[in-house]
Amino acid sequence: MNKQVIQNLTAITIGAAVGTSLRYSLNLYTLAAGYPIGTVIENLLGSGLLGFLTGWFVFKHPREWVKVGLGVGLCGGFTTMSTLASDSVFLLLERSWWMSAIYLMVSIIGGMILALFGFMLGQKCGHKQKEKEGSKA
Repeated sequence: MNKQVIQNLTAITIGAAVGTSLRYSLNLYTLAAGYPIGTVIENLLGSGLLGFLTGWFVFKHPREWVKVGLGVGLCGGFTTMSTLASDSVFLLLERSWWMSAIYLMVSIIGGMILALFGFMLGQKCGHKQKEKEGSKA
């Protein structure tokens, strides 16, 4: 294995450990709600953050290990498709079809909206910083 692959895997591992720990902590904090609100929050925040980072990286070009550590590791560890799916089935079988449908719509459509908003914000911030750096030169 070459040095870059090892750096990338290390960054992903560290990012995933942080993201998963944050997700677990948020789930513990919201467990008493009796509704999978923690998963909704995680997926919405993670979508927004990944969108922001993607937009930011259009203008800023960090090393590959930074990008994969934050994107694949942190955001991937923080968000959870498998829990979204199992929570949807739980709500469908144990509560009602409409609770499951609302959960899915808020998670998917909200995630797409926040990813788009995050992307646009990341581009704006990255562009602004690039202009600031250009004026100093």
